[in-house]
Amino acid sequence: MSAPTPASPRSICLLRLSALGDVTHVLPLVHTLQAADPEVAITWIIGKGEQRLLEGLPGVEFIVYDKKTGVGGMRALRHELAGRRFDALLLMQLALRANLLSTCVRARRRVGYDRARSKELHGLFVNERIRGDAGPHVLDVLGSFCEPLGVARDKVEWQLPVPDDAHAWAQAQWPRDGVPTLVISPCSSHARRNWRADRYAAVADHAAERGWRIVLCGGRSTLERDTGDAVLAAMRAPALDLIGKDTLKQLPALLARADLVMTPDSGPMHIANAMGAKVLGLHAATDPRRSGPYSDIRYCVDRYDDAARRYLGKPAAELAWGTKIEADGVMDLVTVDDAIDAFERCRATMGQPATPGP
Repeated sequence: MSAPTPASPRSICLLRLSALGDVTHVLPLVHTLQAADPEVAITWIIGKGEQRLLEGLPGVEFIVYDKKTGVGGMRALRHELAGRRFDALLLMQLALRANLLSTCVRARRRVGYDRARSKELHGLFVNERIRGDAGPHVLDVLGSFCEPLGVARDKVEWQLPVPDDAHAWAQAQWPRDGVPTLVISPCSSHARRNWRADRYAAVADHAAERGWRIVLCGGRSTLERDTGDAVLAAMRAPALDLIGKDTLKQLPALLARADLVMTPDSGPMHIANAMGAKVLGLHAATDPRRSGPYSDIRYCVDRYDDAARRYLGKPAAELAWGTKIEADGVMDLVTVDDAIDAFERCRATMGQPATPGP
């Protein structure tokens, strides 16, 4: 880790509002900055739900901006920051709302994305840029924001703040009996990234036939409840239904107990990865090399190139970084056999012998 120089910023403002997965990706950057200068003052402008997930992160002051408050919330933020000046702003979100919100932050140095990634007038709000060859994973891109400040990252650490009572809650949900557990978090907030309920059920039944415990988890939205009910109705095997029963602080602890988490590209995917869980990611709308589980994509299903050729008429290699293919029916490219093959790859790494289907 490079040591701070006399010119290193002592006060840094991070602006990354959302989403749950992406703020999880910012955590390694925070730890890198703190390791380089333990006295650095970090203020993070963040979304409401994302702050609940990260509450208790040592050495970070959170300022919450709720996008539902619109212009009124922007005025409130400007008032809250009046009279404050930071040595550096790291503007790590490209949306126009975030770019406009950055005008509330007074900072001598304003670090943003490289020109190729910039959009929504981003270049008008920054005076320094990250290098263009960072990545391809979004965590590496966000991690490179420390480099203009003279800091180099030498390791990736999440250290997601999870209180002891959250771990205690998770431990109480099922016994430690040696039965491997597949946790299914079936919903992304982007509806077109979601898989069909009967396909989740088919993979769950396959896992149950091989002696695995099945657990469903998710939030309190109507979509998540309805999807969970459809999965349960299509399954032959029993499952532990925890949809709507956990909090954002309990979710990481719950995912950490899984032997494998099956989910589309979603916040729970990245939270699970940050907690050290293996992830069976379902990808067609998004590229797992950019937005899959950072630590290990061996158990992911990757139909992104098929989606690019079918919906955009070109291979994935020719698409711009960050291109999403959120078209109707795109996730149907992910088959049950794809997911079962990924599940069996995980079983093999656990030393479980291959067994014939029913």
